[in-house]
Amino acid sequence: MRWLGTVLLGPTLWAVLFVVIYALHGVVCAASADGFGTVARLTLVLVWALGVLAFVPLLRAFPAQDGLRASLPRAGLWIGLGASVFTLLPVAVTTSCGG
Repeated sequence: MRWLGTVLLGPTLWAVLFVVIYALHGVVCAASADGFGTVARLTLVLVWALGVLAFVPLLRAFPAQDGLRASLPRAGLWIGLGASVFTLLPVAVTTSCGG
C-alpha cells in the first residue's frame, strides 16, 4: 500500500491544489466587487506558485531509478506537476469572473 500511495502522491497533490485554486478563484471574484481584487489575485498566483514549487522537493526525494516499479512514483509526480501547470495556470493568471 505504501508504494501505491507514493505513486498517487503527484495526482493527489494536484487534486488538492485544484480545489484550493478554484476556491480562491471564487474569493477573487467576490473580492473584485469589494475592491480587494488585486490583493486576492496576487494571493491566488502566490498559492499556485507555491503549489507548483511543492513538487520540487518531492521529485528530489524520489530519484530516477531503473525498473517500472521504481520509476512509477516519480512518473506520478511529473504527471501531477504537468497537470498543475497546464490546468491551473490559466485560472491563476487570468480572470473569468462574470460581471
